[in-house]
Amino acid sequence: MATTPMPVHDDVAPVIDPRIAAFESSVEATLLVDPYGDQIVDANPAACALLGYDRALLRQTRASTLTGELAALTVFTQAVLHKGAYWTTALNPRHATGQDLRLEYAGCLLPHDGRTLLLLTLTDLEARRRRNVDAAAEDHMRGGISTWQRVERVFQDIERENQLILRAAGEGIYGVNAEGKTTFVNPAAERMLGWTAEELVGKEIHPIVHHTHHDGRHYHNHDCPIYAAFRDGAVHQVDGEVFWRKDGSPAWVEYTSTPIRDRGVVVGAVVVFRDVSQRREADEKLHAALAEVDRLRERLELENAYLQEEIRIETNPRGIIGGSEAIQKTLRQVKLVAPTTAAVMITGESGTGKELIARAIHEDSTRSDRPLIRVNCAAIPRELFESEFFGHVRGAFTGATRDRIGRFELADGGTLFLDEVGEIPLELQGKLLRVLQEGHFERVGEARTRAVDVRVIAATNRDLKQEVQRGRFREDLYFRLNVFPIETVPLRERREDIPLLAQHFLTRESKALKSNLRLSEGDARRLTRYDWPGNVRELQNVIERAAILSQNGRLRIDLPDTSGAQAPAGAARQKADARPAVMTSSEMRDHERANILAALEACAGKVFGPGGAAEMLDIKPTTLASRIKALGITPRPWAGLNG
Repeated sequence: MATTPMPVHDDVAPVIDPRIAAFESSVEATLLVDPYGDQIVDANPAACALLGYDRALLRQTRASTLTGELAALTVFTQAVLHKGAYWTTALNPRHATGQDLRLEYAGCLLPHDGRTLLLLTLTDLEARRRRNVDAAAEDHMRGGISTWQRVERVFQDIERENQLILRAAGEGIYGVNAEGKTTFVNPAAERMLGWTAEELVGKEIHPIVHHTHHDGRHYHNHDCPIYAAFRDGAVHQVDGEVFWRKDGSPAWVEYTSTPIRDRGVVVGAVVVFRDVSQRREADEKLHAALAEVDRLRERLELENAYLQEEIRIETNPRGIIGGSEAIQKTLRQVKLVAPTTAAVMITGESGTGKELIARAIHEDSTRSDRPLIRVNCAAIPRELFESEFFGHVRGAFTGATRDRIGRFELADGGTLFLDEVGEIPLELQGKLLRVLQEGHFERVGEARTRAVDVRVIAATNRDLKQEVQRGRFREDLYFRLNVFPIETVPLRERREDIPLLAQHFLTRESKALKSNLRLSEGDARRLTRYDWPGNVRELQNVIERAAILSQNGRLRIDLPDTSGAQAPAGAARQKADARPAVMTSSEMRDHERANILAALEACAGKVFGPGGAAEMLDIKPTTLASRIKALGITPRPWAGLNG
């Protein structure tokens, strides 16, 4: 309360206003407030001590700022102005340290210098409660020894009940003080941790049971949620940590650390925990099982998609048709190598049935109950080879939105058929060799090593020996794949098989077209005279086209005219008896290059689609594209190689 100094004379003692003395010396915290100016006019020492603020600072503080409850302060002020006196517990100012205070405000009007002020008395409700408890204790004391003994028995009963509860609880329970030292440990905690209460009480518990994370990393006590409870005064619930037992084994636990307060001051924490090791182990097994189910589901989906793709692209018969010595030799080789796990290299011209031989080897092997996975190495973009072979994990590269298993993993336990193996990029051949030698690989973007058991059958129409000499194919990989070589014979070198094959294809087409078509002797002779640069695949396409164009049960076989067809009979017999001309690999390459160039010229550079060079040559467009690249054919100003 502001005062005006009284004039002082040498012979007169100063006069002190008794109201000011009462205000200053009152044990009750008192504020003098201007309700209209929202200003604290003055505060006595008791109020400064209760609120924790300096007196000069309080005189500069607005009443609404102190309480923080503008609406409640307005209601209280209006009640005092209207009734002359009023009280409330709705105003809860904070101590200067930030601690919430529970106070009772009692206000009355105080006229002063022509204006109306409010005299507010602040009472600490917690202090009042303690005084009431002390007063009750004094009453019991005055009641005599018998009453005191009765109260003591009540507290003993309460303590005994607490001990019974702690002993009966299934959860582990222990307490720590503000220094982190253990104050009590219940029997359940002793059983779960292996430590006795005597070994823990009075000692810091964190270095004993909570010192290390499950992966061995040090667990500093500053990071401990248990200790944090008595540092920040908040409840901490944690799942997924370990307590270390006395025998050194970890126990996965979930726990709650709750602060303990005494007269508003946090003095420690009580920890309630349960051992969830078995539940966690069951969860991990469940997650592993679900992951395995997802992996198997993904594998089955990919196998199904792959098999559907194989159904769409397969055009060869299921059996190897022919009675020539060349075919019989091939069948003997298949019978010999099929039961083994040896790698097989099938070589020969395009369209000679290399994939058919690979299927025959797989079906006669002990792996026939697992899939034969085919990879057309010429159809895979260079940047996707590794992912296609070994798979990738989500995020391994742009566009990898989910995990994907590769062809090696898909063929685990079965056979992997590498068609056109000569097209594999040189930089990937080393990784392929490692998998073939060690049976281990990693998905793209993953450090985990996976094991596979795969038998490899490779096929190529290239001369891989020359590719090795030119540095385009690894020699060690060539020898690893070429354990058991099988060479397919072109159709022109086993002409006696042509009628059998033609009749086989014609029978199948007749069933599809629901007609009765037969191969005449003249048709067979004409087919036999043709050289079949496209081999069996070309023969099948010719028969299919002839069946579609047939009229009145008569085939219309569309074949290019050959010099042999116009030659005299004697010359034809002489040609038939003569051995076929033998070309070197270089001549064969030049012949193939000239043949492709002629097809591109005829189709104005169109490769794919109807009327394209691939259709004319009777080979797959992707195969033709790879051959164009391998033969170094430079596109001319045609309509474009992409058709």
